Amino acid sequence: MSIYDNLQLEKIKDIQLHVENNSKLIDDVVESILKPYTNDLDQYVLFIKDCLNDGQNPPNDAELDDFCLNLSTYIYFAGGLCEQLGIRDDISKAVWKEMYHSKRNELDKGTIDDKNSKAELASQQEQLTNICYSRAYKICKSKVENAQELLQSCKKVLSRRMQEQQLTNIGGR
Repeated sequence: MSIYDNLQLEKIKDIQLHVENNSKLIDDVVESILKPYTNDLDQYVLFIKDCLNDGQNPPNDAELDDFCLNLSTYIYFAGGLCEQLGIRDDISKAVWKEMYHSKRNELDKGTIDDKNSKAELASQQEQLTNICYSRAYKICKSKVENAQELLQSCKKVLSRRMQEQQLTNIGGR
């Protein structure tokens, strides 16, 4: 590897570190936005995960019934909260666009590209805020969708167990 290659590799690593540090900040902001919207659902899914991880005591039919009923309730509320988060995503985008266009209109001199660059730079914080809300909304939707998949899985297991029980009852007569 040449000295030039080593310098390029170091530069790439520096950029990567910069990206990771900034990403951590954004991740923390996204998590703080998201937590009030999905915390109850997250906690219940973790509870189910813990129950499923206990290989010695798999969930019984009554527990599966509870999973189905409770998950449905948590999904209902998280879905509504997710839409509230979507509103905040829309508003943050409007705030960003408003700032961009306001700064763009204030500039009297320069090329179109210069004006666009300055407006982008001036509205960078609003854009990052929008990115945070947008990511939080997408994560919220994903969690609700994944919880619905978990609910369907619980229903399938419960249904299979009920069919097995019916077959056992028929065979035992």
